[in-house]
Amino acid sequence: MTGTNNAGSWVRSWGASPQAAHDGLGSLNDYPALADVTLRQVVRISGGGRRVRIRFTNEFGTAPFTIGAARVGLAAPGGGVRPGSEHVLTFSGASSVTVPAGAPILSDPVDLHLPALAKLSISLYLPGRVETCTCHDPALETGWRIPGDAVASPTLPENADVLPVRALISAVELLPDAPAKAIVVVGDSRSDGAGSTPDTNHSWPELLAERLAERGVATGYVSNQGISGNRMLNNGIGVAAAARFDRDVLATPGLGYVVLSVGGNDLAISFAPRDGDGPLAEFLKVFPGAPVTRDDVIAGYRQLSARAHDHGVRVYATTIAPYEGVEVYTPEGESARQAVNEWIRTSGAFDAVLDFDAVWRDPARPGRIREDFHIGDHLHGNDAGYRALADSIDLSLFS
Repeated sequence: MTGTNNAGSWVRSWGASPQAAHDGLGSLNDYPALADVTLRQVVRISGGGRRVRIRFTNEFGTAPFTIGAARVGLAAPGGGVRPGSEHVLTFSGASSVTVPAGAPILSDPVDLHLPALAKLSISLYLPGRVETCTCHDPALETGWRIPGDAVASPTLPENADVLPVRALISAVELLPDAPAKAIVVVGDSRSDGAGSTPDTNHSWPELLAERLAERGVATGYVSNQGISGNRMLNNGIGVAAAARFDRDVLATPGLGYVVLSVGGNDLAISFAPRDGDGPLAEFLKVFPGAPVTRDDVIAGYRQLSARAHDHGVRVYATTIAPYEGVEVYTPEGESARQAVNEWIRTSGAFDAVLDFDAVWRDPARPGRIREDFHIGDHLHGNDAGYRALADSIDLSLFS
């Protein structure tokens, strides 16, 4: 029942869900305003192709901003660009463009043959001030801010400093050499890759893309739309998955598969202990909205599954991995997690289930993650933990 995608159709090969600057982990707090600077950022695509276009974003911007110049090329170590691979990006033929507030903008396509898993360097010059930076927080891949117009610099200037977020870029789309489909993962920090080693592409969606590329699977185009701290039903850190689903998932060029890996934060926050004025109370203020029940979360899954199936694509769901040992843990929340997981496994609402709970849980204490799979916080995977999730996925589901 998957949608068709003929040769000559665009497919998303990399993505990062846009967020408002104040809606993430706070990485831009106290960071200097973006004005008369070049941003140079590195992204690793999943599947390859012969033409490329970049989707820039001002979707949470409060005012228009101008891209004075932009380039794309194959990334070289240390922030450089591989000689001979760089291409000027244009917008309806012009070298500069003003991006309206609340909108994305696509560059014109450029001919650039890219193998699967290639790393791209994307540079854009901002001659004026960006009032509100649409971003993805955190980046997990080092990017840089450089004073002035440095888009054409083949190496990273000495006056560059680290950019703490993925700024103003939301997608890389390719024309593949053969018909292909995109896999979109919508999730929270565990999909986003929180806890993995930066600059190594060790989130489980990126590791899945590696496995697919090694097998030469035509659906090896993976767009990771995880947001750290995200929930399915309520806003807080990022727009709720149910609210951003049309933009981040259903509007994806070449969409063929959806993987739902969200809902754990809904349960953990809803069943968290309320301790009056303590530190946990301050933390919970980041997550507005009334608590939800396990039935609310199940209803949310049904909605997302139905909306994706209406687009003729396959829908898979991951079970919710353990979180005992985290401050928000309660036995009531654990009971709700177990109940939701049982429903995911048995309801038939999905075309397949990826049982991440079974992969991560400690056999001696099923409410906890195995000690060798988390970073010490009992919540986020380490590189080995994310590798175990990626390796547990049956690749035939995407053939």
